[in-house]
Amino acid sequence: MKVLVLTLGTRGDVQPFVALAQQLGQRGHEAVVAAPHRFTSLVEGHGVTFAGIDDGPLRLLDTGTAVGDVATGGIGAKLALIRRMPAMFTRVLDDCWQAASTGPGARADIIVHNGQVMAGQHIAEKLDIPAVLALPMPMYVPTREFPWPGQQLPSWLPAPVNRLTYAGMKAPALMFGRTVDRWRSGLGLPRRRSRHDPSRRPDGTPASVLHAVSPAVIPRPADWPPTAHITGYWFVDTTATAHIAAPDGPHLTGGDGQPVVFVGFGSMAGPDPKATTEQVVQALRMARVHGILAGGWGGLQQTPGPDTFLAGDVPHETVFPRSAVIVHHGGAGTTAAAVRAGRPQVVCPFVADQPFWGSRMHQLGVAPEPINLRHLTVPRLAAAIRQAIDDPAMITAARRLGEQVRAENGVATAAAMLEQLAGEHR
Repeated sequence: MKVLVLTLGTRGDVQPFVALAQQLGQRGHEAVVAAPHRFTSLVEGHGVTFAGIDDGPLRLLDTGTAVGDVATGGIGAKLALIRRMPAMFTRVLDDCWQAASTGPGARADIIVHNGQVMAGQHIAEKLDIPAVLALPMPMYVPTREFPWPGQQLPSWLPAPVNRLTYAGMKAPALMFGRTVDRWRSGLGLPRRRSRHDPSRRPDGTPASVLHAVSPAVIPRPADWPPTAHITGYWFVDTTATAHIAAPDGPHLTGGDGQPVVFVGFGSMAGPDPKATTEQVVQALRMARVHGILAGGWGGLQQTPGPDTFLAGDVPHETVFPRSAVIVHHGGAGTTAAAVRAGRPQVVCPFVADQPFWGSRMHQLGVAPEPINLRHLTVPRLAAAIRQAIDDPAMITAARRLGEQVRAENGVATAAAMLEQLAGEHR
């Protein structure tokens, strides 16, 4: 079986598919991951065949201003971003087709895609092979049990309203429909109903959807169709993973014996990264802890003192289990790594699904109430860090949740499902 993976997004949207490709390779299959060019070393560094596609809207993250404006601004900032994005997708779509038709992904038996790459179900339709929607969050399949995670919504909404909020997933079709339709026309594909819905097959029936989430974090909703699955998290196979087995081992400490707290905001940056960095450093000092700050895309730029260390690409599987607390933005991938590490968290969400994960961690008792970027202050962050360090119930809940997640093998479950789907198609 040959599997072509098409994914677009930040590292958290790519790394789980590297894990899936590794697992497929171990089972004797061929897997190709097509992702933005900036992830070449991430994919190939794990021994997985890579096909590069245009970075597209990821370029907006390079300066951080667009995300910062949306995170702290109002509807005007969102509309301005919406107007800029469709033109960025034409090259992405073309590169996906090249990878699938004549590139490394040619002659694939099945396509796995994350929806936001836009091309997956259309290319599968053209090649007459199955398309499987796979993503690290429950975004596409409506449920009465919780509201749509794509936007910060109240958790107390009535069950019927929860289900209605998933109409938010129609936004991509409104934003990019014309661009995708022009590209589809070039492939000789007809207009049809539900063509922009990746959770539907060309005949309108539900497509298979794999959610790379632990059932200990999000139990499978009772009202989902049989085609929707929660597999467990997909973690890459690296030698550093061995460190995960001992989350209650000695924590990192500073020279004065104070615990060390990890702080990293992934690919997110606020409107003033320097000011955010200063807030973080002051909060760490107020909480009487040392800090490891992850730089990179996340906008944490400097470390003005001996009690903080600015790192580059921090290996989560090594550092997280030895951190007293993990402070992060609530991205799906970072949240998964923090859960597996079994350590308390403090979530500071910026945009999109991040408030959903922050609220979920709080509901599970492994994190204080999340602190949205626009409400981030030094005293609030310091208080949340101290609560996560000092609360025995929170420490115990995080440890137990980590044990549950480490006992799962989500990527093996997903690979077995793909084998079954490909076999049924043949």
